[in-house]
Amino acid sequence: MPKMKKALKEDEASSERNNERVIIEGAWQMWHRNGTRCPKGTVPIRRSTEHDVLRAKSLFDFGKKQHRRIPLHRRADAPDVVSGNGHEHAIAYTGSSQEVYGARATINVWDPSIQVVNEFSLSQIWVLSGSFDGSDLNSIEAGWQVSPELYGDSRPRLFTYWTSDSYQATGCYNLLCAGFIQTNSRIAIGAAISPISTYAGNQFDITILIWKDPKLGNWWMGFGENLLVGYWPAELFTHLADHATMVEWGGEVVNSRANGEHTSTQMGSGHFAEDGFGKASYFRNLEIVDSDNSLSSVRDISILAENTNCYNIKNSYNNEWGTHFYYGGPGRNPQCP
Repeated sequence: MPKMKKALKEDEASSERNNERVIIEGAWQMWHRNGTRCPKGTVPIRRSTEHDVLRAKSLFDFGKKQHRRIPLHRRADAPDVVSGNGHEHAIAYTGSSQEVYGARATINVWDPSIQVVNEFSLSQIWVLSGSFDGSDLNSIEAGWQVSPELYGDSRPRLFTYWTSDSYQATGCYNLLCAGFIQTNSRIAIGAAISPISTYAGNQFDITILIWKDPKLGNWWMGFGENLLVGYWPAELFTHLADHATMVEWGGEVVNSRANGEHTSTQMGSGHFAEDGFGKASYFRNLEIVDSDNSLSSVRDISILAENTNCYNIKNSYNNEWGTHFYYGGPGRNPQCP
């Protein structure tokens, strides 16, 4: 696994620091509560039911993200994250000129409300390579997601995703197609995360690592401090078979504009970034893996949100949380009709 390059540099004390913070790391999974464990040599797999498939638009669409990418008026090097079917984002991202071999972050876990069944809200890391305006974008993604259409409930669930052709035909969530190979018997991809954060109460978060094995070239997913969950084989990809060129961290929702209005589907905690700790959702300790297999704190990031009246993002840095940001929002409100 990648090694820490160096300790974070001492920095001025941040006004965001608060001794009353209650952060409890290691949000886990609900299926562990009854003592269930997998026998040696097996891995846990969430069952796909008939109802799961029937909720999808078609068999082809089952387990896939639906994206049609369109231009966005933004600075020239910003990622093209907008799609014609209403995906909205609040993200931080790296520049597109460097070689990246992985990324890590600690992600605050909430249970945002979803307005209609075919919408979702997620918080994730994207590891990307290829062209945003073509059909060859490679993406590896992991984080937590609330998706009634995919899972049949409104619980936040650990998920993975991949595509090698801009979400057109390849790739899927979790283990719903050939691709991601799970090796860990303790972590269930697609399982509900518990406990979760509460407004002005205890905060729970999970740490996700996506990292390219320098020897075999496979992309691994890590969970928590040192658990490897499984890997995406290098042969799944074209551009990512070598390295990534961009990393994104943040939230995404689907806005289907039911009844002609912006969705009330929440992102993160459902509160705007300026509400801060315990109220807004956060990503902290953003890191990337460089060419010598070392993790280092990311200092140079940009942020993007398509409609800050609906969802927004504010980034900062201190020695405790490194590069971090608050993000999210309620969706429809008087300023977001």
